[in-house]
Amino acid sequence: MAERVWVREIGGDEGRRLLRIVRRGTGSVVTWRRAQMVLLSAQGMPVAKIAEVTFASADRVRNVIHNFNDDGFNSLYPKYKGGRPRTFTLPERREIKKIAKSKPAEHGLPFSTWSLAKLADFLVAEGVVDDISHEGLRILLREGGVSFQRLKTWKTSRDPDYAVKKARVEHLYAIADGEVVPEDDEPEVVFCIDEFGPLNLMPHPGRQWAERGGRRKDPDREPRRRRRATYNRYGGVRHLFAALDMAKDKLYGHVKPIKRRTQFLEFCRYLRTLYPPETRIAIVCDNFSPHLTTKKCQRVGTWAATNNVEIAYTPTNSSWLNRIEAQFTALRYFTLDGTDHATHKEQSSMIRRYIIWRNRHTNDLRLRTVVGRANVA
Repeated sequence: MAERVWVREIGGDEGRRLLRIVRRGTGSVVTWRRAQMVLLSAQGMPVAKIAEVTFASADRVRNVIHNFNDDGFNSLYPKYKGGRPRTFTLPERREIKKIAKSKPAEHGLPFSTWSLAKLADFLVAEGVVDDISHEGLRILLREGGVSFQRLKTWKTSRDPDYAVKKARVEHLYAIADGEVVPEDDEPEVVFCIDEFGPLNLMPHPGRQWAERGGRRKDPDREPRRRRRATYNRYGGVRHLFAALDMAKDKLYGHVKPIKRRTQFLEFCRYLRTLYPPETRIAIVCDNFSPHLTTKKCQRVGTWAATNNVEIAYTPTNSSWLNRIEAQFTALRYFTLDGTDHATHKEQSSMIRRYIIWRNRHTNDLRLRTVVGRANVA
């Protein structure tokens, strides 16, 4: 039987130095992990238990201990070559961002949220990157539009096929973003579809420029505009069927009086005419009943199979995966907030003109800010 591996006798100064490295949590993740392994061994923990705690292999722990016994603290610091810092590839950045946005519990870890130290340690342990500092990870996430945010009330999906559906939607987004080359039987064009509404004839809250009140106000100034009080909803409601072409970053929209399976298929047929029949397209939508194929009505599935279309459904209670939702936030911000339309014709006209403006000004800074802040998928 092979002899058990233990770290050599650690002096008081060496133990305090190891403890400072582990507690500091800054600098190289590799150094932090190696110091943690050595410190646990000095505290009497066996190799198998150290490997379990540090999420590493037993052979890796043995190598670290042997190197420390031979070379001391010099073995804790990685030997990097000269030159500029290593640039992370696009697949590595995408994987880092994907793991950061996931829950640690999804990877079998007993944590409720990621810290920079835990995330960097996990990325190195899983082989996503060879090494990454905490500050480098912070900058990489910031460049990817990921920040540490407070949790909001959310309805957790209980869909048994949650992982499969989510993975398929994310794969379609990767194709649309040009990160993955589609195979022969995969879609080349991806649309995100959803309904926005109901659109009521009512005054919407909003913001505007107005003169300040207080002691120094001008006595001849006009009074601040107020919202009209309404108690009835005349004229019924309308619904906006909207679609986002991921490749072209172009928004399409049709206003309908009702939102049923017939109107949904009419809008889908319009989208199908935008590309040749031999071009396979995918439509990402939620589990709203008019989008589904049921035993009583199989029109959606029949139409999709006949017209070279794939319908990709988001998991139950996970419509936030649909990127069209962020476009609705911008629509509400730019077009509906602070309005009080008298007729549906006037309201629909303003929505259509906004869609035209939006498609012509996709690089507008304020538009990109509003959409980026609302987009979580």
